[in-house]
Amino acid sequence: MMMLPDVAVKMTESLKSASVIFVLLVTALAYTGAQADSTGTTPDSPATQAETASAPAAPDTHPIFSLDHRVPGGVAVIDLGRSPTRPSVAFQNKPVLVIPDQSGGWIAIIGISLSTPAMQQSVEVKNDANSRTIHFEVQDKKYKEQRLTIKNTRQVNPNSGDLKRINTELKAQNSAYQQFTQIEPSNVIFDKPVEGPHSSSFGLKRFFNGEARAPHSGMDFAVATGTPIHAPAAGTVTLTGNYFFNGNTVFVDHGQGLITMYCHLSVIGVKVGDVLKRGQVLGQVGATGRVTGAHLHWNVSLNDARVDPAIFIGMFKP
Repeated sequence: MMMLPDVAVKMTESLKSASVIFVLLVTALAYTGAQADSTGTTPDSPATQAETASAPAAPDTHPIFSLDHRVPGGVAVIDLGRSPTRPSVAFQNKPVLVIPDQSGGWIAIIGISLSTPAMQQSVEVKNDANSRTIHFEVQDKKYKEQRLTIKNTRQVNPNSGDLKRINTELKAQNSAYQQFTQIEPSNVIFDKPVEGPHSSSFGLKRFFNGEARAPHSGMDFAVATGTPIHAPAAGTVTLTGNYFFNGNTVFVDHGQGLITMYCHLSVIGVKVGDVLKRGQVLGQVGATGRVTGAHLHWNVSLNDARVDPAIFIGMFKP
C-alpha cells in the first residue's frame, strides 16, 4: 500500500513525457506543411508558372468546348481562368484567338497544324506583368489517302512560267492567312457555307495522277455550279483573285487570326474591303482551278494553321 504514491508519480511523469512528444510531433508536422505551402502556392513560385490543360472528360457547359479536338489539324480549347483584362496567348510564336466566357473568364482557341507532332505542346500566356506556360497533349490521328486523276497535266507538274505565277500567288495567300486583328469574331461555331453533300475531307493524303502532293487543307462540298456561298460568320474580305490551283478565290478575316477561304468559284461576288454579315452571299460555286468537277473547297485557318473545317460545323470525325 505504501508504494502506490510512487507508482502514481511515475505514471504522471510518463504522461507528461508523452504529452511533450505529441506536441513536438504536431509542431513538426505543422512546420513541414507551412514549408510546402511557402514553396508551392505563392504567386511567384515556379510551380505556378507551368500548368497542364487536360481535354474535357465530358462536354463543358460552354459550347465553345465542342471545338476541342487536340490532334494534328485540330483545335485545342483551353480555359485561361478569370482576369480583368484579356490575356495575350501565343502558340509556336504566333498570336492566338482569345474570347470571353460568361463568368468573367477567358478561353483560348488554338489551331494545331497538320505538321504539329503528337506530343505535349505548350502555349505562352501573358496578362499585365504576369506570364505562365500551359501545357496540353496533342494525340495522333491517321488520315486516309485520296487518289485523283487530273486531265490537265500542267496542274500536276507546272512548267517554269506556271511555277513563277504559283509562287507569287502563294505569297499573297500566305499573307492573308497570317493577318491578326483584334476584332472579336461574331461566332466561332460556324454555319455551313453551302447546303449539300460533303465530298472530300480535310487532311487526306493526296495523289494526283499517282504523284504524292500536299495533304488536303480544307473540306469539299459537292454542289452544283452557281450555288450561293454564304459567309459562316461576319468578317472582312481581305483577298480575292483567280489562282493557278484554287481558281476564283475569296479570303475572309473573321478576327484574331480566324480566317476562311473559298475557292474554285464560278463567280466572286465581293471585293477586298467589303464587310460581310453572317450569312451574306460572297460568291457562287464553280469548277475553276485544279478540279475534277464543280464543288466548293472551304478552308479554315487559326493562328496561321490550317485546321479541319468539320470541327466548326459539328461534323468532325475522330
